[in-house]
Amino acid sequence: MADHSILEKYEAIQHRLDEVGQQITDPSVMADMKRYVKLSQEYKRLESLVTAFKEYKSLVDNIESGKEMLAQETDEEIREMAREEMEGSEEQLPEKEKEIKMLLVPADPEDGKNAILEIRAGTGGDEASIFAGDLFRMYTKYCEKKGWRMEVTTVNEGTSGGYKEIVANVSGEGVYGVLKYESGVHRVQRVPQTETQGRVHTSAASVAVLPEAEEFDIDLRNEDIRRDEFCSSGPGGQSVNTTYSAIRLTHIPTGIVVQCQDQKSKLKNLDKAMVELRSRIYNMEHQKYLDEIASKRKTMVSTGDRSAKIRTYNWPQGRVTDHRINLTLYNLQAIINGDIDEIIEKLMVEENSERLKEAEI
Repeated sequence: MADHSILEKYEAIQHRLDEVGQQITDPSVMADMKRYVKLSQEYKRLESLVTAFKEYKSLVDNIESGKEMLAQETDEEIREMAREEMEGSEEQLPEKEKEIKMLLVPADPEDGKNAILEIRAGTGGDEASIFAGDLFRMYTKYCEKKGWRMEVTTVNEGTSGGYKEIVANVSGEGVYGVLKYESGVHRVQRVPQTETQGRVHTSAASVAVLPEAEEFDIDLRNEDIRRDEFCSSGPGGQSVNTTYSAIRLTHIPTGIVVQCQDQKSKLKNLDKAMVELRSRIYNMEHQKYLDEIASKRKTMVSTGDRSAKIRTYNWPQGRVTDHRINLTLYNLQAIINGDIDEIIEKLMVEENSERLKEAEI
């Protein structure tokens, strides 16, 4: 049965698509990068909607013409063909309806952005650092599989392996919209390498995913930034190079400090540090938005409460449990090797369900 409220929205969406299409060719709009990017994103979303609407309307028309043919046609072979086509269209209708409803819900405007991924060892001493290293390897493998590029900007290695802290920029198609589900505390239950009695310990590492700010998102003034240069250092305090190539930036109004020592080039370190600084300032505002939607969506993971325990990795049982959606999988080794698609897809489905309820479409 066709949903006529969906068909009624088609004309208005088509009109808005034409309107936006004209605006993005206007020289004054093209000169305003922030507005141009926003309108281009809207155009892309509306174009997908119009395509889905047309496909939906085609299915509805097939059903109507099938009904007419069955009412008028006497040839049994033609009637059977009409019946098959009609039933096929009826089967596809609910899924296409669902797709349109999802497209009608405004997406998180940050979803298409690149991301900054931070992993920090929490409670558990050396074992927490080793686990932070396991998580970083998991995300590295996942990003490789997705064809995303990962560039480490800050590293503070653990004394027995892994990392006390590691920060990386991740770039690619829709990175933030996927990785945002990983923000929160990840807990590990296993026998540490340093444990002689074979007892299972619980340790933790926190993951934070921030949307990377574009240059036009944040207006940074040079007079608001203090820049310090220092020598990069490697494991054990060894000097990576003797030039002052590492960069530390302090944003005086907010007190935010970032540093980058990954590259041997001072200019490359400065560029990376500026990207991270812009993103951290931008994230202060974005966090208000996250806090607001978190109060509506119990399953929304990118909340301001980074202390929220989101997932447990239990080595003795080979079990991974995501506590937000009560999902338990018994393929820990595959997951820790970067196979996290199933978890993220289920979180997306849950969040989309929440978004539909909010929009009341």
